Amino acid sequence: MAVENSTTNGTSHTNGEAANGTIRKPEIVIVGGSLGGLFAGVALKSHGYNTTLLERTPENLLHNQGAGIVAGGDTIEFFKRYDRTGKPVAVPSYKRLYLNQKGDVIHEEVNRQNMTSWDLCYYLLRANYDRIDSPYLEGGKLPEVRPTDGKVTYRSGCTVTDLEDQGSQVRVHFKRRQDDGTEIDDFIQTDHVVAADGPSSSIRAIFEPDIQRKYAGYCVIRGTVPELEVTEAAREVFAERFCFFHAPGIQNLTYTIAGEHGNTNPGHRLLNFVWYANFPEGEPELEKLMTDKDGRRRHITIPPGMISWDAWEMVKSMGHARLPPQMAEMADKTKAPFVQCITDVIAPKNLFMSDKVVLIGDALAGFRPHTVASTSQAAFNAMSLVEWFDGRIDRTQFVKQTMQFARELQDMGVKIGNRSQFETLPVEEYIKDRNFASIKREDREYPEWTMHGLDKA
Repeated sequence: MAVENSTTNGTSHTNGEAANGTIRKPEIVIVGGSLGGLFAGVALKSHGYNTTLLERTPENLLHNQGAGIVAGGDTIEFFKRYDRTGKPVAVPSYKRLYLNQKGDVIHEEVNRQNMTSWDLCYYLLRANYDRIDSPYLEGGKLPEVRPTDGKVTYRSGCTVTDLEDQGSQVRVHFKRRQDDGTEIDDFIQTDHVVAADGPSSSIRAIFEPDIQRKYAGYCVIRGTVPELEVTEAAREVFAERFCFFHAPGIQNLTYTIAGEHGNTNPGHRLLNFVWYANFPEGEPELEKLMTDKDGRRRHITIPPGMISWDAWEMVKSMGHARLPPQMAEMADKTKAPFVQCITDVIAPKNLFMSDKVVLIGDALAGFRPHTVASTSQAAFNAMSLVEWFDGRIDRTQFVKQTMQFARELQDMGVKIGNRSQFETLPVEEYIKDRNFASIKREDREYPEWTMHGLDKA
């Protein structure tokens, strides 16, 4: 169970010396309870910071998003540093394969990568943050409590409405949902706010109201299929492989992720497909795709299980006409597909209100998925944040390393995505793009423009 934080509604301590003569670490409110907020919460807790996490969803646990994740270097490093469950977080992929439309392998290269899933990461992070037990811990353990840990509070049903500068502190105003469904106004006084509330961040909108998500002209269609439910031909190219297909206006990639409750054993895993397809804004196909089975026009996402029957029939027909047979099979067999519009968004800076408010992860920069770096960005931002709070790096270095990465990867995602979806290129060019996107963060050389204005940020 979560331990109540010493920061409570309307009251808090001030920075400086505590009653026993020790230096009190700042109290921190985290806005957003998905992976970005949990990365921050786990890292801060482990370094002795008291945190209160505010999540707008009324339920205590978020719904499984059904998404596979390429676990980049910073994601793996985060779990190495902070995970206390001992549970494996990823499934290895040993090769990259490229198919033609007939399903033949036209290029392959040895390239070790790690694949995970949103739900496995989420439940491991919840176990580490507020000791939530779940079947995902089978083969692992519920993390021990250490005397050096910060205190944590996870509060669901809390929608932040405003931040008020109180000099050395911030007053966080929010609507709190009660058991009967009504909402009441509430607030918390805190030293710092970490905004991890996603690409549509309400915190970012307070400071940068003109920064809005912009539709890129195409969508991603996603789903999973148990590995034993596909044909041998599909398993041959997907199991422990990172498999790609490119055609005009289409990119599809499929790989192996953990199965039910994070099971990484062969035979119990899932095959995860990610299919980018062009749907120009204003066209009837986009309206059909983004209108769910209840007739509601969704703005960005059709959640798992909510796509309309006729829209999914349209998608499957496209698959049979355009995709290799192994990939079309995936669309036929998935039971809970979901759809997301691809968008672009990035804030000009990540610190606000005299450095008391910081944006991390997608709230700072929403990368196109081609970068396979959104989760790693959140993990890297969280690790950088505790380095700054602990005094191991200074403010200048924190801003530099987080903003340069955000700017470079956001720009790269736009370029790679546009080349993939709106240009017809030889497969060698797409291979070059994928290999460039896979360069480790610490090995990247950032162009000079990524530093522009950071000395004033």
